[in-house]
Amino acid sequence: MTNRLVAYQGEPGAYSEIAALRFGQPEPFESFDDAFNAVENKQVACAVIPIENSLGGSIHHNYDLLIEHPVHIVAETFVKVQHCLLGLPGSSTASPGNVLSHPQALAQCRNFFNRHPHLKAEVAYDTAGSAKIIASEGKSSNLAIASKRAAELYGLSILQENLADEEWNITRFFCIAHEHHRENLPFLQTEESERQKTSIVFTLPNEPGSLFKALATFALRSIDLTKIESRPFRKKAFEYLFYVDCIGHSDDQNVRNALGHLKEFATMVKVLGSYGIVK
Repeated sequence: MTNRLVAYQGEPGAYSEIAALRFGQPEPFESFDDAFNAVENKQVACAVIPIENSLGGSIHHNYDLLIEHPVHIVAETFVKVQHCLLGLPGSSTASPGNVLSHPQALAQCRNFFNRHPHLKAEVAYDTAGSAKIIASEGKSSNLAIASKRAAELYGLSILQENLADEEWNITRFFCIAHEHHRENLPFLQTEESERQKTSIVFTLPNEPGSLFKALATFALRSIDLTKIESRPFRKKAFEYLFYVDCIGHSDDQNVRNALGHLKEFATMVKVLGSYGIVK
């Protein structure tokens, strides 16, 4: 039987689980490191990891893990984050109490806390995990910020929807598979309807104009860069990794030529994957 397990970090009802459902059978793991290890050890077919949020920015730890493990990005997907205020049946926002959630979710709902000063934000390890906690503790004064799916899974009431300060709260996820174990992924067999992207990471010599030269390899071939970000290189002090997303597949002639040109002077170049969107 084909392995359809899709690793994700968090509890059932997490936004990562919502993304994982698009690729197969979700399998929860406690940490991102555990999810990557599951892919490396071929316990699962693939894993879904959040890589960027439209409000919170990049998840830097996951960028680091992409180059530490033998994995390849095989798809991306986007999940609209719709925070809801959850509570036990009969609970309300009128009484003092604590509101549990992941720190990023709490930060995205500052206006709600400003309007309800008697409710105190309390950090939990996960959005869905906070729903699980208040369901098990049974204290009506405690509330949680999580998804609608978490409310359904843990038998909680939705006290308020659209809790976030901004409506355009979207998380981008990568689906990753073992670099030598990418067959038998059903979603890769579907006809591609979206343009392809390629993600790469590279390091450069510390000399004038090196970043300009790197970007010019793409500009000279009219390759559209959709993202560029630098990260400290953990193996060398004050040296940097550059992560780039561009439009096109690594097998496309212009992208292949750009990568070949970049390798002529970059100290390291790694293609993290070429992929389309799964909706």
